Amino acid sequence: MTRVLDELKLTDLVTSIPGLSAVGAAAILAETGDPNRFASARALVKHANLAPREKLSGTFVGRTKLTGQGRPALRLAAWRPVWGAQRGNAVYAARYHHLTTRETNKLTATQAQTVIAAAILRQLHAVITTGQAWA
Repeated sequence: MTRVLDELKLTDLVTSIPGLSAVGAAAILAETGDPNRFASARALVKHANLAPREKLSGTFVGRTKLTGQGRPALRLAAWRPVWGAQRGNAVYAARYHHLTTRETNKLTATQAQTVIAAAILRQLHAVITTGQAWA
C-alpha cells in the first residue's frame, strides 16, 4: 500500500504530520485520489462528509449534524488515524481536550474525533498540494 507513496515521493511529506502513518495516509489517498483535484482542503473535507450541516427552514432551526452523504470509505479512512494522532500529535491532543472540556458548547468524544479527522484531511491536503512538510 505504501509502495505508491514511495513511487510518488510522498512518504516523507505525509509522515511529517505527527501521528499519521504512511499506511493511514495511503488509505486516505487511495479513497481521495489526487488531492490537487480539490479546489481547497475544505472541499476535501466536504467530500468525506466530515463537515456538519445545519438543518434550517424558515424560522425552524434543527440540529447540526453530518448528513451521511459523501464517501463512506473515505470517512472511515480518515477516522482510523484519529486515535494515533491524538496520542502522537500534541496539537491534536490539546484540541481534543479543549473541545471535550470547554464550558460552552462542549463536544462529545465522537464529535471531537470528527473534528480531528477533518483536521487530518486538511493537513494532508496542505502538505501534498504545497509540497512542504508539516511543521
